[in-house]
Amino acid sequence: MCSIAGIINFNSIAQARDIAATMNGVMTHRGPDDAGIWSDRRAVLAHRRLSIIDLSGGTQPLGNEDGSIQIVFNGEIYNYRQLRDRLKRRGHRFKTASDTEVIVHLYEEYGSELARHLQGMFAFAIWDSATGRVLLVRDRTGQKPLCYFQNGAELVFASELQGLRCHPQVPAELDPDAVTDFLSLQYIPSPFSVFKGIRKLPPGSMMIFDADNNTAEIRRWWQPDYRNKLNISFEDASVKVRELVTAAVKKRLMSEVPFGVFLSGGLDSAIVASLMTQLRTPATTSAFTIGFDDPAYDERSGANLMAEHINQLSGGKLQHYVKNVKVDDFELIPKLIRHFGEPFADASMLPTYLLCGFAREQATMVLSGDGADEVFAGYERYLVMKYAGYLNPVRALFPLFSLLLPDSGERTRSGRARRFCRVIGTAPEKRYPALLDRCPQHLKNALVGERLRDAAQNNFISRFCASELSAAEPAELAMETDLHSYLPGDILPKVDITSMAASLEVRSPFLDHEVIEFAAALPLKFKQCGTSRKHILKAAFADLLPDEIRNGSKRGFGVPLAALARGAWKKQWEETIRNSTLFSDCWLNAPVFERLWNEHQTSRRDHSYILWNILILAIFLEQNRR
Repeated sequence: MCSIAGIINFNSIAQARDIAATMNGVMTHRGPDDAGIWSDRRAVLAHRRLSIIDLSGGTQPLGNEDGSIQIVFNGEIYNYRQLRDRLKRRGHRFKTASDTEVIVHLYEEYGSELARHLQGMFAFAIWDSATGRVLLVRDRTGQKPLCYFQNGAELVFASELQGLRCHPQVPAELDPDAVTDFLSLQYIPSPFSVFKGIRKLPPGSMMIFDADNNTAEIRRWWQPDYRNKLNISFEDASVKVRELVTAAVKKRLMSEVPFGVFLSGGLDSAIVASLMTQLRTPATTSAFTIGFDDPAYDERSGANLMAEHINQLSGGKLQHYVKNVKVDDFELIPKLIRHFGEPFADASMLPTYLLCGFAREQATMVLSGDGADEVFAGYERYLVMKYAGYLNPVRALFPLFSLLLPDSGERTRSGRARRFCRVIGTAPEKRYPALLDRCPQHLKNALVGERLRDAAQNNFISRFCASELSAAEPAELAMETDLHSYLPGDILPKVDITSMAASLEVRSPFLDHEVIEFAAALPLKFKQCGTSRKHILKAAFADLLPDEIRNGSKRGFGVPLAALARGAWKKQWEETIRNSTLFSDCWLNAPVFERLWNEHQTSRRDHSYILWNILILAIFLEQNRR
């Protein structure tokens, strides 16, 4: 993995190179092995490298034979060897063995259509000095980040917001709409950022910036189609799913550095770990698991069970590393928010960062099970969307039912049932956004201060999924929505930022585009069968999974926020908020915060999610003020 940065149409080449070097420097964690800067009279490109492929070559920025085309690239191309052979037959000459150089020559062949030929995760910029254009491209699902701003004729881009913000002309004004979106979603959806003038390039998209005319065009180059369903038996579909997922794991095993796999107690990582061990035999595979003192969040028993099962099947070819970690280090929170560069409140960033740091002690690259839930219908909320329609005739009763249930916490049965009752009582067209909303409109109206008053009326529904959707059934429409919003807005930034903070590369086989496209073309009943989730995955890999893993309930990678707010973190949590500018600068309403805090402390209500969002916003504002 790497970081990229660039400045197009600058006034002073010396100043631009200095700025690019500073941008590069703050992203050293993404690429500790090497750094490079290239410039001509109109463009400066900067790069930092975490070496995975072609360790002795592949230094960037990298150009074609005559230097007229230059690239900075972050990611991995899994089919680069096949593409390289094809390009060689067409007369292209290579000076390295890296996947980066393949992209340069693909651009010479196909121009902006090159992305369709790539299999992998990537974000890159190509400067074409002959045409005066820069091409920014992001992978299909948004595994690798890319943000930018335009200052008149000048275009500035970087892998991370903290890199972009090293530019002296970076927009600093906060976007009230983005802040209110954050309160609801716990992240800021693409293409927006917390800063008014900064944008994120959407997944599966490219930007063509014409440096002569100072114009930018953004095109979508990939999107799965959920409309046309295959006429295929469940048995044949299961065989194909196994074939595609196995191939996706195999593609991601190319590496010249030590690597391993994340192993939790869940289905997805179990499949990846089992396949990886099988494909690498007789070599030994390293698997990494972390555990917690709180049994509600600890998955070590399931991970140990799966590790033993894999070793029985493979003859002991899995080396399982396990570590008990503490997630109550409050100082980790501001550290990670600084890496994200904007408010981000998925609390699982904390254990994910600790897991990445643990794995980095042994490996430079790992495989993970991310993406299977969105692709194969793994979330409980998809079942809610499936069955909620049957209850429409009596939906008005469900908000009343929710009042009868104790508000005992998100992870308890009564807590989930209470939330789902409220959602089922919502109008069908607003049901899924209501299911995702951590700060419902009535609370938002009361909580926000004067600076957010107008923005609070602009519901996030119109902003959080910019793609046109193709699915017909409510459950599948929710899955497709998540593929374009929650996955690239929450899950993938969490994995990218936390892993890169530990200088670890993470690859996700379930996000292989061939897997996604095939799954989208399957009937929903193959993915959801009754109350069974990821049904076809369980069937396709039944022989590799013990019953306890195949039929176990899903457990998220979480943090006991409700208890921490009342216990270990209470003093720091409260003081951080009270000492911030949240209330003095009219972002939020202090009396409403006091009510939420007091109700939570007395256990009358569980307000942990919104209080966590408020804490993250307070930390970000304090960091942004400096």
